[in-house]
Amino acid sequence: MITKKQFDIKTYKTTIGGRELRVEIGHVAELTNGECMVFYGDTCVLVTAVASSAPRAGIDYFPLTIDFEEKMYSVGRIPGGYLRREGKPSEKGVLASRLIDRPMRPLFDDDLRNDVVVTCTVMSHDYDCSPEIAATLGASISVAYSDIPWNGPIATTMVGYKDGQFFLNPTAEQRETQDMMVTISSTFEKVVMIETEANEIPENILLEGIRLAHEENMRLVGFINEIVADIGKPKFTYEKSAVNYDLLDEMKAYALEKIEYCLDTPDKNVREARLADLRIDLAEQFAEKYGEDFDRDLETCLYKMQKVVVKKWLLAGKRVDGRAMDEIRPLAAEVGILPRAHGSGLFTRGQTQALTVCTLATLSMQQKLDTIFDEESKRYMHHYNFPGFSTGEAKSSRSTSRREYGHGALAEKALVPVLPSVEEFPYAIRTVSEIMSSNGSTSQASICGSTLALLDAGVPLKAPVAGISCGLISEGDQWRTFIDIQGVEDFHGEMDFKVAGTKKGVTAIQMDLKNKGLTMGIIADALEITRKARIEILDEIMLPCISEPKPISKYAPKMLSMKIHPDKIREVIGSGGKTIQKITAESGAKIDIEDDGSVFISAIDQASIDAAKQAIDNIVFVPEVGKLYYGKVVRIIPIGAFVELVPGKDGMIHIKDLEFKRTEKVEDVLNIGDMTWVKVTEIDEKGRVNLSRKAALKEMEEKEKQDKQEEAAE
Repeated sequence: MITKKQFDIKTYKTTIGGRELRVEIGHVAELTNGECMVFYGDTCVLVTAVASSAPRAGIDYFPLTIDFEEKMYSVGRIPGGYLRREGKPSEKGVLASRLIDRPMRPLFDDDLRNDVVVTCTVMSHDYDCSPEIAATLGASISVAYSDIPWNGPIATTMVGYKDGQFFLNPTAEQRETQDMMVTISSTFEKVVMIETEANEIPENILLEGIRLAHEENMRLVGFINEIVADIGKPKFTYEKSAVNYDLLDEMKAYALEKIEYCLDTPDKNVREARLADLRIDLAEQFAEKYGEDFDRDLETCLYKMQKVVVKKWLLAGKRVDGRAMDEIRPLAAEVGILPRAHGSGLFTRGQTQALTVCTLATLSMQQKLDTIFDEESKRYMHHYNFPGFSTGEAKSSRSTSRREYGHGALAEKALVPVLPSVEEFPYAIRTVSEIMSSNGSTSQASICGSTLALLDAGVPLKAPVAGISCGLISEGDQWRTFIDIQGVEDFHGEMDFKVAGTKKGVTAIQMDLKNKGLTMGIIADALEITRKARIEILDEIMLPCISEPKPISKYAPKMLSMKIHPDKIREVIGSGGKTIQKITAESGAKIDIEDDGSVFISAIDQASIDAAKQAIDNIVFVPEVGKLYYGKVVRIIPIGAFVELVPGKDGMIHIKDLEFKRTEKVEDVLNIGDMTWVKVTEIDEKGRVNLSRKAALKEMEEKEKQDKQEEAAE
């Protein structure tokens, strides 16, 4: 006997940016702690939240995992590659995971040690309706109504800006033309995440976009709260991560002043050495009394003591290294570090140092993208590497981390608005930031290093870009922002507000929090102090080092762009590619042709480029009626002579058009190999070109006479 399964499906609806958003709960994935299917236009994202029943043993952090899974069937494509199935997430998929993780993580309790995994699976993708927005809302909904302890919900909104107008969650076409795209996550009260890409936008416009996004988020949080009120589950209790408060109290009494001594230095190496000595001291004092768990408890207590000291100092206006709150660490900028690289720049801020290297290549080397998103290729690539030695750690290199992807993408977004167009600079460009040492805000150092390396490589940037980070410390209603955070301030502070831009305006922002959110007043203050700081970095350090693009390196390929009529593309390529292969073989140049007739020629030397260009010019050459040409006689017949206008293209002079007087025989005037001026008089319906030597000579004679008259008049 078969019975039909019944589903208790709950459906909730709202609108975002004029398009319906529908949430279905109870249809699938019934073994999860929380699930929902979010439909936004034709975009559909399945979001599931699962928590382990017990804490993971032996860890001192909250194990949260956010996965954003791109299914190629969502856009009706089969994955590329040999296996023809989805593999590791694309870079954009990783960035989407981080976009969801960063606002959600601070709202979990610090002492939760149960594994929590949130999986966002894009099952259908409508380019006008962002799957990232659907996924972030779905993640918030599924965790908020589930039994997993969390202090949400949050909501996420994109705001675009163009020509004085703001757009909520713009369509794909609108996103292509926006001067600013800001993505905001917030609770009902405060902003918890900011991600921005902008075309040198002033801070006041950016702040207004953030305000509008927060207002929309307040409405969406209300929508999510209605879902929670309807079907929300009681939150489960969990085994809290224990803190040995007896040990902490004893350590405070014994070593709080010693902690202050350890931290009171601008040198990270000195700080770590002092803390290492203090650990030995504390072990001798307390290890025997507190037994086998002492080593674990020691690190927890040390962290809390350092946090107390750093917070007390910062609220009082004192920084670990003695700087003022608006003071940047000592800076240095150098270019031309690597002799064979096309461009290189070394940027140093305190003990943070990034070496960025730029490589120029043909446009065929731009990155091809196989994702669910509508972007098919990427001309500019920025990659960020964070090796163990940069923090003094003895660890070998592994695969690229999500953090490295995120920092690389931030620097990439920061530089894209100032790059020259393909027509101005027909190169694919890759920059790689190698972090030499890390003591706070390496992502912003890599932005500064990228500007140096690009200018050193000869890339004509519209304006130089600098980046700087801002920190925050707060206690109740009291708060302070401070510029250029170093590692210990990042570790024990509450915010890393990274802003990149030119003197004119902002090009990129990424903001991470460790507290419950920011007010608009804090955001406005952070934007203002980062604006002043980046202008100072540009004026005092970067521009004195290099203010104009250098000549392109002799080791970089030479490039030339030209335009041909699209109808001529087939002739240039030839049957089976034979013509273009012949040009490439004979000239030594590489040739890329696009569908619109754009031709990009590259080679090691200019002579090869010139040869390839001339060959293409000859193929696409179309003579103009009434124009003079200087050509070679290549064939003679009784009724006239054939003159080659360009190699492979000739026309005929009838015998009557050779001279002003009667000509009995062509050879009386011209012989094979002679050079002569001719004028195109007609191109017939079959494409045959008729020439006149007589008309050309007459026009030249009249031009010479006119020139003499003008000279006499002068």
